[in-house]
Amino acid sequence: SKRDLLIFDAEENLAVALAKYTADISAKFAAERGAVTVVLSGGSLIYALRKLTEAPYLETVDWSKWHVFWVDERVVPKDHEDSNYKLALDGFLSKVPIPAGQVYAINDALSAEGAAEDYETILKQLVKNGVLAMSKTTGFPRFDLQLLGMGPDGHIASLFPGHPLVKENKKWVTHILDSPKPPPQRITFTFPVINSSAYVAMVVTGAGKAGAVQKAISDKKTSDLLPVEMAILDDGEFTWFTDKEAVSMLQN
Repeated sequence: SKRDLLIFDAEENLAVALAKYTADISAKFAAERGAVTVVLSGGSLIYALRKLTEAPYLETVDWSKWHVFWVDERVVPKDHEDSNYKLALDGFLSKVPIPAGQVYAINDALSAEGAAEDYETILKQLVKNGVLAMSKTTGFPRFDLQLLGMGPDGHIASLFPGHPLVKENKKWVTHILDSPKPPPQRITFTFPVINSSAYVAMVVTGAGKAGAVQKAISDKKTSDLLPVEMAILDDGEFTWFTDKEAVSMLQN
């Protein structure tokens, strides 16, 4: 597994580079597989993707090949302000021509447990259909690209520090009823699914996340790993997209 750290002077430059990175990976898998499986997260990530909705990418990316998923979702109606689906729809998906049937939102009529089981069933069907690849080594699905963010506490997806779910290693998708950050009920991909990805971009900006970035990137490993430190790809490429504030606590 390969790891890169990119540091940008300004968020605008990060957004430009993230768009090119995403478009290049999209072209690679559209050519190789005829499908591109892209996982989104919530938070500031969606704003960071805005350059994909502009020229040249609006025209050059083969959006018809995209299949879009969420690494985690809040169990709320799709039009609720806490919905990651709504955030992505408003800021990104409504501006690019991805076929509606290839955007996989959760079933918001189900309980958290039901929604997690339903989402895993959808993923398994897409593996059968050949849309979603499987890892040859882990036995978990291999998404082409996961575009992720991180919280100031080092959480990724809805996998929080010290929470039992960080140890889940059988399920593809699981649910949480007691998220330390509201809303409490969510569904989330598990670490084996995140770590089976071909490419992961970890997009982290701002001084508020500098402590978690320092812990994650420094060579000094402690036994109490942050969730972001547990994102170690089995056979893939992990790239940090950061700004100067986010790496301000790193030495040299």
